[in-house]
Amino acid sequence: MSDKILTWEEAVQWLRDQPEKSELVKFCYYDDPLETAAERFLQSEEWLEVFSLLKSKKSGQVLDIGAGRGISTYAFAKSGYEVTALEPNPSLLVGAEAIRQLSSHTGVNIKVVQDWGETLPFADNTFDIVYGRAILHHAHDLNQLCKEAARVLKPNGYFIATREHVISKKEDLQKFLDSHPLHHLYGGENAYLLVEYLTAIKLSGLITLKTFSPHGSVINYFPMTKSQCQNLVKPVLTRRLGNLLGSSLAKLKFLQDLYAWNLDRKLDSPGRHYSFLAVKPKQ
Repeated sequence: MSDKILTWEEAVQWLRDQPEKSELVKFCYYDDPLETAAERFLQSEEWLEVFSLLKSKKSGQVLDIGAGRGISTYAFAKSGYEVTALEPNPSLLVGAEAIRQLSSHTGVNIKVVQDWGETLPFADNTFDIVYGRAILHHAHDLNQLCKEAARVLKPNGYFIATREHVISKKEDLQKFLDSHPLHHLYGGENAYLLVEYLTAIKLSGLITLKTFSPHGSVINYFPMTKSQCQNLVKPVLTRRLGNLLGSSLAKLKFLQDLYAWNLDRKLDSPGRHYSFLAVKPKQ
């Protein structure tokens, strides 16, 4: 692992200062004004897919762990939830102060708490939803973070962890770290085996309802769109069956899903994204 050179804030600022990285900055929602970036996330296919998972939980108390700049917090608040953003970093660019200013500038009510996911400063059974976007792989103690998330959830509450980096074997970790655009600058990236995430969730007392594979949800494959993902099967079918028949069959959802499943079955790229939906059992 690389030695830490910059802070997280400095690493993100470095990325923003590279003209050739402007598209990546926008995909990561690191662009300004923050209000515009947050609104773009609210309108994104990723957020709409997360929102669709909530089913009957269309209101209530939400804890956004590792909220960063507050884009997810903003989306929950704009969608009718009472939201607490947990973010230990005080940064105006990528931390708690950024969320406070986002709340102030937009008039959206967001409570900000500076603390860590492993030591949540909340009572048992407080939240209807605990959510984290790309946060579990940053945990200092994965089992403890999941345990704390379960503790503060109300019975029948949802735990949603999205865009978590997965490796197939421990030897793949360094390959992922070497490929990450910011790890060499600040040294804070990580990835776990899929079984480690699932075990941590299980040990916390939560029940995993669904595990989303890399191509199984737009939550994971963003910035690729649903339409782009669905069209991946088209060249395969047209090459084998001809343009007319292949194009027609490519519109069938079950073939799109089958192809996505087959891609994920073979996919072994270090750091690929998985997401998880779990529930706290009724006591």
